[in-house]
Amino acid sequence: GSGKTTLLNHILNDNTHGMKFAVIENEFGEIGVDEKIIPESVDEEVIEVMNGCICCTVRGDLVEALKRLYKRVDKFDGVIIETTGLADPAPVVQTFFVDETVSEQYSLDCVITVVDAKVILDRLADVKPEGVENEAVEQVAFADRVLLNKTDLVNEETLVKIEGKVK
Repeated sequence: GSGKTTLLNHILNDNTHGMKFAVIENEFGEIGVDEKIIPESVDEEVIEVMNGCICCTVRGDLVEALKRLYKRVDKFDGVIIETTGLADPAPVVQTFFVDETVSEQYSLDCVITVVDAKVILDRLADVKPEGVENEAVEQVAFADRVLLNKTDLVNEETLVKIEGKVK
């Protein structure tokens, strides 16, 4: 992957910010949230992890997950939603504006997209069938911040090309 879960683990393990987060993962993939902070067997949909953060798997509707988490809002400072690398960001972002309850309870601070420097140019150039969106293009377009990862795997010329495409 591009490094989304690695970034999330870094945020959750960093004690300097002093914040507790509710983390919503739309799937627990091969590399999940760090086992040091989350119990090995995750059967519950909402669990409190060892560092005081809350993890939630979205098996259904994001709106319902956010509403359920709001009942525990006093236990966290913010919500981080980690989506799969193939996710269309539009429905996630729209959730914060379209649903009246969610828009009253939460505010969207920013969308961060983590991109893999080795493959991003190919992903952005992927031609999809008519009516199918290029997920990489959508994710970069929706991002307030783009975090370029794995830059050590490409040369300076490629980095310049990536910067030009992403901007």
